[in-house]
Amino acid sequence: MAYDFIQDFQSPSSIFSHKKLLDFLPMTISSTLNSTATIYSSTNARNFFKSLPRNPFYSPRTTPNSVLDFRPYPRKASIRSNICRFSLYHTRIPHTLKNYNTISCKSSTRANSFCGFAINQLKAEAQMTVAAPPCRIEDGSLLVNGTVVLKGVPSNVAVYPVTDGVVSSSAAFLGASSSVLSSRHVFGLGVLQDSRFMGLFRHKVWWMIPTFGSLGSEVPIETQMLLLEVKAESAVIGRSENNFYVLVLPVLEGQFRATLQGNSANELEFCVESGDANIQTSKVSEAVFIKSGDNPFELIRDSIKILESHKGTFTRVEHKKKPTHLDWFGWCTWDAFYKDVSPRGIKEGLESLLLGGCPPKFLIIDDGWQDTVNEFQKEGEPFVEGSQFASRLVDIKECSKFMESGEDTSCHDLHNFVKHIKEIYGLKYVYVWHALIGYWGGILPSSEKMKKYNPKLMYPVQSPGNVGNIRDIAMDSMETYGIGLIDPQKVYEFYNDLHSYLSSSSVDGVKVDVQNLIETLGTGYGGRVSLIRKYQEALEESVAKNFQDNNLICCMSHNSDSIYSSKRSATARASEDFMPREPTFQTLHVASVAFNSLLLGEIVVPDWDMFQSHHYAAEFHGAARAMGGCPVYVSDKPGMHDFDVLKKLVLPDGSILRAKFAGRPTRDCLFVDTVMDGKSLLKIWNLNKLSGVVGVFNCQGAGNWPLKEHDHNSSSERLVLSGPVSPQDIDFLGEVADDRWNGDCAVYAFRSGYLSRLRKEESVQVSLGTLECETFTVSPIRVVNEALDFAPIGLIDMYNAGGATDGLCFDHELSGCSVRIEARGCGRFGAYSSKKPIYCTVNGNKEEFKYDPENGLLIVELEGECQSRNIDICY
Repeated sequence: MAYDFIQDFQSPSSIFSHKKLLDFLPMTISSTLNSTATIYSSTNARNFFKSLPRNPFYSPRTTPNSVLDFRPYPRKASIRSNICRFSLYHTRIPHTLKNYNTISCKSSTRANSFCGFAINQLKAEAQMTVAAPPCRIEDGSLLVNGTVVLKGVPSNVAVYPVTDGVVSSSAAFLGASSSVLSSRHVFGLGVLQDSRFMGLFRHKVWWMIPTFGSLGSEVPIETQMLLLEVKAESAVIGRSENNFYVLVLPVLEGQFRATLQGNSANELEFCVESGDANIQTSKVSEAVFIKSGDNPFELIRDSIKILESHKGTFTRVEHKKKPTHLDWFGWCTWDAFYKDVSPRGIKEGLESLLLGGCPPKFLIIDDGWQDTVNEFQKEGEPFVEGSQFASRLVDIKECSKFMESGEDTSCHDLHNFVKHIKEIYGLKYVYVWHALIGYWGGILPSSEKMKKYNPKLMYPVQSPGNVGNIRDIAMDSMETYGIGLIDPQKVYEFYNDLHSYLSSSSVDGVKVDVQNLIETLGTGYGGRVSLIRKYQEALEESVAKNFQDNNLICCMSHNSDSIYSSKRSATARASEDFMPREPTFQTLHVASVAFNSLLLGEIVVPDWDMFQSHHYAAEFHGAARAMGGCPVYVSDKPGMHDFDVLKKLVLPDGSILRAKFAGRPTRDCLFVDTVMDGKSLLKIWNLNKLSGVVGVFNCQGAGNWPLKEHDHNSSSERLVLSGPVSPQDIDFLGEVADDRWNGDCAVYAFRSGYLSRLRKEESVQVSLGTLECETFTVSPIRVVNEALDFAPIGLIDMYNAGGATDGLCFDHELSGCSVRIEARGCGRFGAYSSKKPIYCTVNGNKEEFKYDPENGLLIVELEGECQSRNIDICY
């Protein structure tokens, strides 16, 4: 009966839409389990289960989402049958019910109990299965939640639901097959059009930037993330809005790495490559991850969670140990000295910052401290452009500048110098720079001190993706001059020797640069993914062994090979360098970090790079870093500082008010070009412990995205733009409010000093010229009692005022009530209060306060040392 019944159906939809099947399953299971042997005594039923796996028309596959899900075998995009599970219920019975051939009616209780469980399970699963899978291929289109996302999907493309551990009903992998083996494939996925998207792609071998569009042809090669805004074609259960989001992430599969790209026919494609001609495949099944959701930030977060669990090759940032330098102000030597860094210059820079009231607590000694040689640049001859990237490391120890023979005779060696500056200038952490391969050109094969690492001269081979966008002079020079590559079997020994020496010299951590170079050296080493992972694991293991607190900053590491191999690395540079001499790059820098943080911020703490406080765009960069949830450090030349800017970021003790998460664009900015469309402001949101913060930046009229066509006039004129700022700009704001929050917020504008009370859906307008910015602290209002509403703002002279508020509680007494705020720092502390308090105390001592009855702004002065303290406001 069962077999004859199923044969009547030729498609999944006809099976699951047929009421008889839902009636048939419980009836058959019930009768079967109440008399256990029936399943084997019934010839039709036995043939039913035996024949399914052998039937060429159907291909059963176990998935936790379905009971009987059939697809024609040639369709690669199948979510196949779970009939095997149905069968296993019965094949397990003999092992559970012993002597089943002699079971009597009296002893059939266990069978009845099992029957009830099985029926309920199958009913529930059958109901789930009635609805089509959220991601599927149907009639040549890729459907997500019943809406067409891609048309003209090739027949070699398949959908593989994610059924790993915890089932995710809306997550799947896209794969494809070819008739030939190759180390590099480009597979079509279908035509993409009419859906706005934001993508992250590598415009250079080292770095990502965002891109925007609505057509497949607008997706650049080397795209590593694609977020689509899709308009639903029909109502979806549980969704009241008319659009949803689809995230497409090309990931790693075994020794292969995937990226997205478009072609002139608006087809979205994905490329898989190993980076080694000997590492080949003809099929991938988990190369592209796809998932949908109503909230773009939750969608990205949940997708990375699934990939972390499923792939097991990387770890999310919340599971990593964070470097302790993140919460302190720092100084980096790069833009101050470039490679001419010296002990004397470092001491002068530290001294001038300390005297100005902004003591740096961590220092990065950037490129210029190592012992290197450039064999291609002869003394006295004209400079050979590009040869500087062929310089190689001679020894793991410091160069002569940092030894007694250098210009500063008080500096005996690196250890002596680092110990000295820590004692004199109060530094907590000193980091030094090195490249992943030692130096730009690797290590010198002829160096006696380097021979133990078996260096070999290798010539990078760039993939079509590397050269398809913007060629990089450093990478091209390395192709010409070659790289002294450390033997992968010796790379941990190299890192351990280097890091143990640095640790013994009182160095606390390292900034490791030039990481993406490894992807071009995979030939003969198992391909790019394998080689990068080998280096990454060795680096992380050495850092964990030799430095406390996971003190590692990764840099030039924006390939997905590194991103999805990051097990321990907890912070990484999020964009190309801050370039003080490039006037058209300032807005691009801020915008690219914000958008890149959508992906990077789930895996590492994004590092926004240094900036210079005396730069004409210093306010712009400083406010952005206050929104970024990132470390704050500058690269000022000694004596060239703007302390008005710095003191909006740095407390007198050298600490900073760092927000909780990675700063990201607000939802209404995700699919608009906030750099080049001439009308959109960039808004970046974040959360503190008790409030949210939004930074608004006018990035228009000061630069253009690389590789993007533009109207020169529209992008070179300074523009004054206006736009709304609302509590709704801050996702998850309710998480820092109390349970009784009604949606009302106190919104404080930093530059104007104006305080507004807004409903969650209300907004205020802000107008900004090019390279101007404003920050807003948004604090959910607490209803203390019928007569009092209250919301802490924070240190109102800081860009991120709310970062100074650590706790809040209320005390109700017969004579009145009081509010206690746990705060840190010093300066003017502001709050919203619906009524004027009687008095205020700070650590038990009465303090004067100011109160504006027009807007409810209450200000208490926190004087004295920069410390944590209790503010009591009594009513």
